[in-house]
Amino acid sequence: MLDTLLLALGLMLILEGLMPMISPFNWRRLFEQLLQLEDGQIRFFGMFMVIAGLLLFWIVS
Repeated sequence: MLDTLLLALGLMLILEGLMPMISPFNWRRLFEQLLQLEDGQIRFFGMFMVIAGLLLFWIVS
């Protein structure tokens, strides 16, 4: 179980690092746009990502 969790964490880090590695200018611009969002908008996006992850886990298992 721990191996699977560590693999998932590693995959997440790889995916998170792709954008700044490939296009740092566009990543910085996107990050600046994210800073302009309201707290509620960021929370909604976070909630959407959690629900999408849970649905993916449910479908796969």
